[in-house]
Amino acid sequence: MGKIIILEETTRNPLTLMGQRAGVCWGGNIQDRDKNYKRGLDCLESGHGRVLEYVNVEMVMEGYSARVIREWYTHIGGAPTRLQASTRYINYSDFEYIMPDSVRKNKEAEQRYEKCIEEIKNCAQFLLEECKIPREDAALLLPLGMKTKIVDKRNLRNILDMCQQRLCNRANWEYRGMMHDILTELRSLSDEWAYIVDNYCVPKCKKLGYCPEKNSCGLMAKRKSTF
Repeated sequence: MGKIIILEETTRNPLTLMGQRAGVCWGGNIQDRDKNYKRGLDCLESGHGRVLEYVNVEMVMEGYSARVIREWYTHIGGAPTRLQASTRYINYSDFEYIMPDSVRKNKEAEQRYEKCIEEIKNCAQFLLEECKIPREDAALLLPLGMKTKIVDKRNLRNILDMCQQRLCNRANWEYRGMMHDILTELRSLSDEWAYIVDNYCVPKCKKLGYCPEKNSCGLMAKRKSTF
């Protein structure tokens, strides 16, 4: 698929760092590495998540579509939130589009622009109706299907939250694959990262012990409705 390059600024021993930060406020011995590790592990296992933000993850992400990176940008836990129409659910056979004034002022350019959009619509309709291609895959007809590269910075809380949503079997296939790529690289950094990835980087059904989704993939039993 794509390529993930973990940058040197990424925290190599996240459990030890979390325990060290917590120890400052708990009056603990922060010079003892083993105690820091055990304290950090206790924070993680006890759900004391305020230390998660101290764990830094910086990486270069390349070879993924601009479309899936757009979805990556929307996962901004701990910051002002927003919602935007999903590229998975747009009607690609009859969508509205923006034409720049520079194109509209040129008659020939305007005609070519409209012809190109019309061809995309027709092709999308063919893929969806005749070939039964999933809508999220037909979406890659659009320019957002081009490959791109970004430099990204986030923390462990955001990574864990994203795993719960994006490792779900019903998540977009490219996003799910990108998450696996990220976790593979993080896991290789240290034994501490390997422990976190293996035990905490899971879809929400495994964290909850049941599937909360309306339309379940069947991996975990659904919770019985209370109404």
